Amino acid sequence: MMTAECVFAAGAVLAEGPVWHGRRLLWVDIERGEIHELDPRSGADRSWSFPHRVGFVVPSTAGDWVVGTERGFARFDPHTGALSWGTNPEAGIPGNRFNDAKCDTAGRLWAGTMARDEAPGRGSLYRVDADGRVKTMVPSVSISNGLAWSPDGRTLYYVDSPTRRVDAFDFEPTTGEISHRRTVIEVTDGYPDGMCVDASGCLWIALWGGGCVACHDPRSGARRSEVRLPVEAVTSCCFGESEELWITTASRDLDAAGRKRQPLAGGIFRARVGIKGFATSLFAGRPPFP
Repeated sequence: MMTAECVFAAGAVLAEGPVWHGRRLLWVDIERGEIHELDPRSGADRSWSFPHRVGFVVPSTAGDWVVGTERGFARFDPHTGALSWGTNPEAGIPGNRFNDAKCDTAGRLWAGTMARDEAPGRGSLYRVDADGRVKTMVPSVSISNGLAWSPDGRTLYYVDSPTRRVDAFDFEPTTGEISHRRTVIEVTDGYPDGMCVDASGCLWIALWGGGCVACHDPRSGARRSEVRLPVEAVTSCCFGESEELWITTASRDLDAAGRKRQPLAGGIFRARVGIKGFATSLFAGRPPFP
């Protein structure tokens, strides 16, 4: 068992989607509609606010960031502050928003949705190709969450949180097609949220309600280790430089007594876990998006 240190006491409502990029940590506060960029060396945290919920931010090869919101996809230039809107594949589903997202090594964006009131079966997992085409890959999802690929790129791991499972798909790297869905990990001490993969192929899974990030071997399903936090709602994680795991947390569901017991809820944490991860894959689509 390992522990994590709070690097930035952000007090976020729903910190999510950590992404290590350019020696900085990108993350979002979904409920406040904020994108953040934390520089761990100086402790400085830049932020940008939007009048809508922001589910994820993913850097692109063009130097800007792809953003998923309750109004669909957008591209954001952090240097100029320019925001350009793209496709909303769920324009006909009021009350939905984007949640977790990642890119595969070919630069395709995988992004999931959910109902804001968490109604079951309202979301989907989408794939966005370099030419901007959007394809539904997994329909009837309740809370689309963690995504990760095996080190050989042949398996996609996926979380629909209320199922309390991590499922795996066979993944075709050339085409981005998936098949043969099966369950590889079952969780009983919380709800699986965001996750990432390490160099050995093990999954590090943030457990909402579980107060930890659990490391599982998806080949056996066994839990190998865990990082404990002083916060119940652990939302996501990613690898940074060296052997560091960056972790986001939430304070959303805490009452006054809960906030007193968990003063670091909504903070950004770091744990030294003794193994490396992989560099962030960037979205390789061309502007305008999509």
